[in-house]
Amino acid sequence: MKSLLHSANELERREFMATTSRALLGVGTIPLLGSSLAHGAIPGARPATAKNTIFLYMGGGMTHIDTLDPKPGKEEQGPVKSIKTKIPGIHVSEHLPKLAKVMDKIAIIRSMNTTQGAHRQAVYYNHASYTMRGTITHPTLGAWVSRLAGRINPTLPASVLIGGGSDALGKGFFPASHSPLPLGNPNNGLEYSEMPGYLQDDDFHKRLTLAEKMNDQFNKRYTHNVFTSYRELYDEALKLMKSSDLAVFDLTEESPKLRQAYGQNPFGQGCLLARRLVEQNVRFVEVNYGGWDTHNDHFDRIGEKLPVVDQALSSLILDLERRGLLEETLVVLTTDFGRTPEINGVRAGRDHHPQAYSTLMAGGGIAGGQVYGATDKTASEVIDNKVSPPDFNATIAHAMGLPLDEVLTSPNGRPFTVAHKGKPVTALFG
Repeated sequence: MKSLLHSANELERREFMATTSRALLGVGTIPLLGSSLAHGAIPGARPATAKNTIFLYMGGGMTHIDTLDPKPGKEEQGPVKSIKTKIPGIHVSEHLPKLAKVMDKIAIIRSMNTTQGAHRQAVYYNHASYTMRGTITHPTLGAWVSRLAGRINPTLPASVLIGGGSDALGKGFFPASHSPLPLGNPNNGLEYSEMPGYLQDDDFHKRLTLAEKMNDQFNKRYTHNVFTSYRELYDEALKLMKSSDLAVFDLTEESPKLRQAYGQNPFGQGCLLARRLVEQNVRFVEVNYGGWDTHNDHFDRIGEKLPVVDQALSSLILDLERRGLLEETLVVLTTDFGRTPEINGVRAGRDHHPQAYSTLMAGGGIAGGQVYGATDKTASEVIDNKVSPPDFNATIAHAMGLPLDEVLTSPNGRPFTVAHKGKPVTALFG
């Protein structure tokens, strides 16, 4: 047993202990929680404009020319028309009429550029600000927020990931306590977080007492950070099971009318859950919406997907504003890369295009009603104010008051910062 524990890597050890705890106690949230408590003012950081961030990720490479950077009258535009927005001179896709009405609250960045043209590498770069290396896994932005800013709510985690797959990125080389809490379908809430129905309180406490006795000698003998981190996660899981904060994951507490306004689909309900989470002081919430790799049947597919984004995002912005949360909550939308202005006639699709793409930001001190950067006449190349993924993430970190130059070291002693060499786009802020 001892040799097995020493030879196992961190993930294997955590899985072993989590499985054992499920069998003994019926506790299913243990490996999912954890984050250091907020530690007050951060040396070297600017005053934070945003307390929380909602990070909307369009996996697969969302088209820019058919969404936020239309080129009306150009052959490359294809059949998608552009429409006016609330702000004179700013046009967006005809598939985004609701966002057009709240453009005064949105800043569009039309000058994104990435060095990564393959999905796996681009996803990694957009989340971690570092390119993939075979020797190390870097923390994502949510893990950095957890590590540098800590949590506000002592019961809920600092970072939550909604709709991420089994290969979702997370804490990287940070301790397990900075892993995001992963949720699948937002309609299902936080699964396995309640005491099993077959257990009574007395039985449950007896099992806890037995577990503590069994663990006592083990805890004294093994003081490695992995085991300490696990014990902290275990304690936090039990705390959440008994907390009223557990209700934040229950979307049935919202009115049917509001749930319908966001859209009765996983992305729309994920955005609604994100609002509930930041309302309860969860620092960083990522909501994933994949399927944007439109090499084939591009126009039919975006005609189905864009209305989902339009409804959910516009509702999220307005809902946050109504509740007085928009100024303290930064909402961002980004993607792997753009898609080619050229249309593949055989497949009626657009291919990967890392040279230029568009993103947006709202709330959290961002001055709405503006466009930052520009592409050329066909949306092929950035011609003004180029922004990289590290710059984009540095802008988020800047809004949250994180110290961009604070160096943290990996277990092998290598230095890293929150947004590797990224420069925040300060012109976006009011």
